[in-house]
Order: sequence, then C-alpha cells, then structure tokens
Amino acid sequence: MKYLILIILQFGMLFTFAQKAEVFGTVLDAKGNAFDPAVNIAMQGYSQGTTTNSKGEFSLKVPANIEIIIQFSHVSILPKYQTVFLKEGERLRLMIVLDEALKIDTFEVTAKRHEYDGLIHVNPIQFEGIPSPSGDAISTFIKRMPGVYSNNEMSSQYSVRGGNFDENLVYVNGIEIQRPMLIKTGQQEGLSFANADLVSDIKFSAGGFSAFYGDKMASVMDVKYKKPEAFAGSVSGSLLGGSVHLEGVAAKHRLRYLMGVRYKSNQYVLQSLDTDGDYKPSFTDVQLLVAYDITDEWELSFLGNYSLNNYNITPHTRETEFGSIFEVLRFTVYFDGHEIDRFENYMGALNLKYKTNHTNLDFTASAYRTIETETYDIIGQYWLDVLENDLGKDDFGEVAFNKGVGTYMRHARNYLDGVVASVQHRGSHKKLQWGFNIRHDMIQDQLSEWKLIDSSGFSIPHPKDNIGNFNPNYSRPNELHLNELVKANQTVTSNRYTAYVMRDWSWVKSDTSTSLKLNAGLRSNYWDFSREFLLSPRVSLFIKPNLQSNISYRIAAGIYSQPPFYREMRYHNGQINYDIKAQKSSHIVLGTDLVFDAWNRPFKFTAEAYYKYMWDLIPYEMEDVRLRYFAENNAHGYAAGIDFKLHGEIVRNAESWVGISLMQTQEDIEDDYYYDYYNAAGEIIQPGITVDDQRVDSNKVEPGYIPRPTDQRFTFNLFFQDYIPGYPTFKVHLNLVYATGLPFGPPTHLRYQQTRRYPPYRRVDIGFSKQLIGEDTKLKSKNPMRHLKSAWISIEVFNLLQIDNTLSYMWVSDVNGTYYSIPNYLTSRQVNVRLIVKF
Repeated sequence: MKYLILIILQFGMLFTFAQKAEVFGTVLDAKGNAFDPAVNIAMQGYSQGTTTNSKGEFSLKVPANIEIIIQFSHVSILPKYQTVFLKEGERLRLMIVLDEALKIDTFEVTAKRHEYDGLIHVNPIQFEGIPSPSGDAISTFIKRMPGVYSNNEMSSQYSVRGGNFDENLVYVNGIEIQRPMLIKTGQQEGLSFANADLVSDIKFSAGGFSAFYGDKMASVMDVKYKKPEAFAGSVSGSLLGGSVHLEGVAAKHRLRYLMGVRYKSNQYVLQSLDTDGDYKPSFTDVQLLVAYDITDEWELSFLGNYSLNNYNITPHTRETEFGSIFEVLRFTVYFDGHEIDRFENYMGALNLKYKTNHTNLDFTASAYRTIETETYDIIGQYWLDVLENDLGKDDFGEVAFNKGVGTYMRHARNYLDGVVASVQHRGSHKKLQWGFNIRHDMIQDQLSEWKLIDSSGFSIPHPKDNIGNFNPNYSRPNELHLNELVKANQTVTSNRYTAYVMRDWSWVKSDTSTSLKLNAGLRSNYWDFSREFLLSPRVSLFIKPNLQSNISYRIAAGIYSQPPFYREMRYHNGQINYDIKAQKSSHIVLGTDLVFDAWNRPFKFTAEAYYKYMWDLIPYEMEDVRLRYFAENNAHGYAAGIDFKLHGEIVRNAESWVGISLMQTQEDIEDDYYYDYYNAAGEIIQPGITVDDQRVDSNKVEPGYIPRPTDQRFTFNLFFQDYIPGYPTFKVHLNLVYATGLPFGPPTHLRYQQTRRYPPYRRVDIGFSKQLIGEDTKLKSKNPMRHLKSAWISIEVFNLLQIDNTLSYMWVSDVNGTYYSIPNYLTSRQVNVRLIVKF
C-alpha cells in the first residue's frame, strides 16, 4: 500500500507537469536596473527552478491549471512572492522589483547586501521547527552554532570555545540575565529566560565582541523582543508543556503590549532515565512587556518576569548495565527518601528611551531576585554484580557473582537568596557610543550538605582500626568521617561599576575599491569586593575587497575580564576567598565570509579561527550543569580552534546548515603536583597520591598543562529540512550531533586526575510537521478558523537511534579506596506531539 500511494503521487505529478504554461519577464533592482548578481526563481513545493541572466531576464515552465507560488530570492534581499494560475499553453510576463535590501539570509540581518560583523543575526522563524527535548527552541538553536556545544539535551546551558556556562552573556532588551546558582542537573533547570514567542531578533557572538557588551570571557547572546503593530497571538501545546502569548496596540498605536506565559513539565522525558521513581517537575514562567510613546522622541517601557521551578522526586530503583564484552556489570540501587527543590525568580526593568536622527539615549533601572531551595534525604543500597558473558551458557546475561555491596546516604539543606539591582545608561551620537552601569549584589547563602558512604559495612573514609588498643594521641579514636561535608552560612555584598566608550570608522571610495570598517572601544570595570580596576580595550576591522564582491574578512582582538559573581569565590567547604580576583583573557579572531550560488540556490560559508590566552583562572570541576570552583586564581591556560559553517538551500526553499568545530583548551594549575612511588625494582606502586613528605623512593611530578573540563576537541552539527515535492506543507526537520567526549575523573578533587574521556556524544532528533492552516488557506466566512493565521502539527522523535549518551558518572568505592564508575545515561528514545496555532 505504501509503494502504491507513492506511485500514484508520482503519476499525479507527472500528469500535472504534462500540462505546462510559461512565466517569463525581468527582475530589477530599486534603481530600475537589471538585478545583479543572479536571482533565484523557484516554485514552492517543486524542485524545478531557474535564475536570471546578466540582463535580469528569466523564463520558467510551470504546471497549468493549478495555483503556483513563485519565489524570487537572493541571499542578500528580502524575497518576493508571486501567485499565478495559468491555463495550458498560456504565457505570462512579469516585472519584479527587489528593493527591500534588508535581509540577507535567515541568520544575518543587515542594512547592506552583505556585511560580516562577527554577530550572527537569527530570524525567529528558523527555530520553530527544530525538535527540542528541553522544550527550549532558542537554546537548542544556539547549541548548533559554530563553536557552541552541549552534551546535555535536558539543559539550556552551553559552552562556547572552551568557556563554561558562567562565561556566557545573555541580554534581553538590554538587561543582563542572571543564571540560577544551586541548580545541579538539567532535570531541575526548567525554562530559560528568553521566550521564543516574544522574540523579534537575536544576535549571537562566539567571541571577539565589542566593548558594548559586558564582562564575560566566552560569548554574548543579545535578544530583542517584538514591537507589536496589531493584535496577534499564539497558542502551543505538547507532551512537554505549552505556551500562550498575546500582543497588541492601543491609544492610537502609542501603547504596545506583549505578554507570554509558559509551562513545562519534563516528567514524560524523565521517565526514560535509568532511575525509576515519582518525578513531579513543574516550571512556570510569566513575562510582560509594556511600552508607551510619550512623544515621537520619548518612549517609556517596563519588562517584568516571574518564574517558578519546582522539582520533586521520590526515587525507587535504578538498574544500569555497563562495561565491555570482556566484563559486563550491572549496578542495582534501591532508594529510600525524596528530594524537593524550588527556584523562584523575580525581575523588573523600567526603561526610558530618547531617539532622534543622530542621537539615542537609553536609561534603565532593573532589579532581580532569586530564592533557591535545595533539600533532600536519600538513601541508596546498591549491588555491583558481574554478568555472565559466555554465549554458550544457559545463564548468559544473568548475575554470575557479586562484586560489591554498599549504602550511600545524601543529605542537603541548602538555601540561597540573591538580589541584583542596577541603574544603566547607554547613548550614541552618530558613530560614537557610550554607557555606564552601577550594580549592587547581595547574596545570602546557607549550606548544609553531606554524604556518607558505607561499603560492605565499612564507612568511607575509614578511620584507623584500634579495637582493644587505645591510643591517647587520638582525642576521638572512633570518630566517624563523612565522605563529603559542607557547612557554611555566608552573606556577601558588593558593588560593581562599569563603563564603556566606542566609535565606528568607515572608508569607502567607490564600488570597486576596498571597503574598510573599524570599531574600537574601551571598557572599564571596578569591583569594590576585590578593589580591582580593569581596562578592556577591544577592536575589530571589517575588510571587503570591493563592494560588488561576495567575500569579506574580519579581524578582532581585545581583552576580556570576568570578575567573580559568587560561586567562583566559594571553596568546596562553603567558605569564601576574600582575596579572589577577576579571571582575564586576551582574544584574537580571524574570520572570513563567502556568499555564493550552487545548483541555482544561495549558500553562505563562514570560517573563524581564534586563539585565547587566559590568566588568573579559577579551576573548576563540571558534573552535569553543576560547576564547583576551587576559589583560587592559580591557573593560566589557552583555547585555540577553528569553526566552519555552511548553510543554504540544500533543498530548494528549505534552509539547512552544517557546522564543524575543532578546538583545544588546556590549563596549568600552578601549585599542583603528585608523587610517583617506586619499589625496589623501580616499578611504580602508588601513582597519583598527593603527600606532604618526600621520600627516597618517590618522584615529584608536576602535571603541567591538562585539559580543561570543556575541552571538546571535535563537534559536528547538521540541521536538514526537506518537504514532499509538490506538497510544501509537509516538512521534515532532522537534527544530528556528534561531539567527542569531555574530560572527567574520579571524585578526588584533584584536577590532574580528571583527564579521562567520556564516550562521544551522538544524537539524532527528527520532526515531521504538517501545516493545517496557512495564509493561502481558503475558509468560508462562517468558519471559526478563519481568524487563524497558521496552524501546524508536529510529531518529534527524540534520540531516534536510541543511543545511550553518558552525562556523568556515579562513583562507588570499596574500603580500600578502589573506585568504580557507573555511567549516568541521558534520555532514551521518546516521541512528542506538538501543536502551534497563530492568530
């Protein structure tokens, strides 16, 4: 039946094309001249197409007796569409004028046909169709950018060119967005701040950004919300949650409003994890943007946000099988207890803008508060068994013998209350820009967290046995030592003062000469906690050999410093380092950008090479989305790599892209070392154990450069879109990721031991969507659906190939200190259904 349907469709298409008509004519630019370079001309839903010649002329055969939409496009111009209906043998002459030189492609928007400024401009339409297990389309899209990577589909966090999650700047309407601090796993994370339903434009830079943006060392994402022009809205729902948004105008278009409500529950996805239990996560987010034009020059606006993340879990059992063909292990745990987490955030910002032809003034006052609670008491009794791997035995796959048993107990009562308040001014006059920010931070942190591990009746770490032999040198000879213990109660307040000034210069003589554009700026930062004053000069040069060419180059360099927020200054025991300083780095970026046509379709190729030298680094460990800093500026390091990206219409009228990144980042911790111990034969007997006394039969080793926790050597991303020929309302979205493993090591808090590698991250997500209602859908006057602009239904399959990706490891140990690593796998294959309606 399947093949019969395909044959019928093919014969139907052949019959349609047997009845032909012709469309011909000329494509002109805004001045009435023939548009040059060639314009792509295609029929929506069909693979046939053509291009204009040097005179702007074209001729295209089209099916007769059917309504056809013809698209006229170029990578530098906003496309135009023409609907035609011709009888068999009929010829129609068209004259098309492409004059809206605004949109160069779905990823970059500029006032010129082609201008490479180092910022990727994203059209929100592009992330509507991306399959997203986290329910966050924006972060899923950003993770597929060159130089960006993430090995956790449940989290919206990402690393950029060797940086960690805390090194990424995120702005929404000019307000810097803060990241929650107690979250440990992607399961707890909930929704990111930016609401995709409200977005009009996103700018993203993976490095080498200007002095306009703040003090982080990795990347910046600048999100702008819509300016509504009429009443509109949308409703969406899926097995992962839903959203509603409304927008509109009032008071003769002087008042604009934009509101969005989102709800997410990843309970459905969490059911695919190895740990079986009662998951009750719920994440809610409400945002409101109201703007009023006081006069033609002055605008007053308010942006407010409230979000509440509840994560409750009562684990029951866990069973994980791992190992190799030579030894297969099964890790079984029976749990008792539960975990209750709550993350509540408030944010409000009042903004006043003044705008004329040459001068812009912007004043903003904002406040942010986060109230975070993490509480759990969980006991796990585990068995580590070896399975029979002999295919010839009847008990193949069953337990052959037990390798160890034990119990662990985890307890936490962690509470954090943080407030960030700031006043900010930004301004510009012609090509000069300036700004300053005064910010007050207050953090109240109460920690009480410990872990007890019992292996075969012995507590780990195990105190010295002294039964019947009392030693007066020990005040508490039978004292019980906890495996991990953190107890602290801290209040930290500080003020930050930042300012910047920058200017643009341009030199253009004629259309055939080289075009140069220079941006140079200086940023200053003073933090009264460390009493450190920092200057960050930044410069970028844009080179275009001539205005008619399709290739351009960019060179950017600068100093980027990052003063600690809070977690960077907190030791593992919860205490604060009051001598902490800012981390610092110098960047240089070399990039090129090429726009070209292939197969009569537009494509764009970008490449960027970069090198970052970093000093006063604060080493850290990374597990899931939790970063644990060592709170000392005792490391220096580097990150170097190259990113490639090619995007365009692999299938006509459907944007796709492929990206490849190569990168290495390492650090040298200045005061780390260990001893190798040798026996009489000169063999190493106890490698990797730090001691304070140096013996004759030992050798002190300084590890030197070691991989940073974000050392992702190779990343490959592919996003591919297609549709059924002749039926453009049936679409397919394929998302493929391959990334080499990140470094990890045993939980000894010794960075030089964390040089093993996770298995590669491999994942394929696919989505199938059907447009139920579109702009061309004809409905009767009494049909209640006539007010809808569009309606789509999608079926998404996450982790199509059912690959067990390793997120982290759980470590168990016997009384002798031998560690066993049990992989914590990410989500398995899941199916999601999604409906999106716009009105």
